[in-house]
Amino acid sequence: VQILQSADELAQMIIKSQIGENYFISLYKLQNDPEAQEKIKSFTTIKERFEEVQRFGKYHPDYKYVNLETRTRKREMDLHPTVIEFKKAENQLQEVLDHISVIVANSVSKHIKTPGGNPFFESGCSSGGCGSGGSCGCS
Repeated sequence: VQILQSADELAQMIIKSQIGENYFISLYKLQNDPEAQEKIKSFTTIKERFEEVQRFGKYHPDYKYVNLETRTRKREMDLHPTVIEFKKAENQLQEVLDHISVIVANSVSKHIKTPGGNPFFESGCSSGGCGSGGSCGCS
């Protein structure tokens, strides 16, 4: 029971933090921006069509058109200012959650795997990352 209470307190602290507030504000703006919603809807529609065309690959008669149109609509959606703001806030919140999951997992055992990117490899290595193919300078 105490662990659940602590988890609820931690969740409330995250929600009330500046990063949490920025996330919810940007989410609200995104949900209430008609232009952004239209771009999202347009992309979702063509994405469904793209998935249908992908079953047949380049042999589908609309393959080139749907492929190009999907990329165009995705770019339009991704470059909309409200979508950009939301994605930045979402990434910041995800980074916080990733760091917290590593801290909690490491407090139990160093052998527990955590979801998402591992902050140890992102910030603990100055040689370009452990997955770069060369020898790793991390310790």
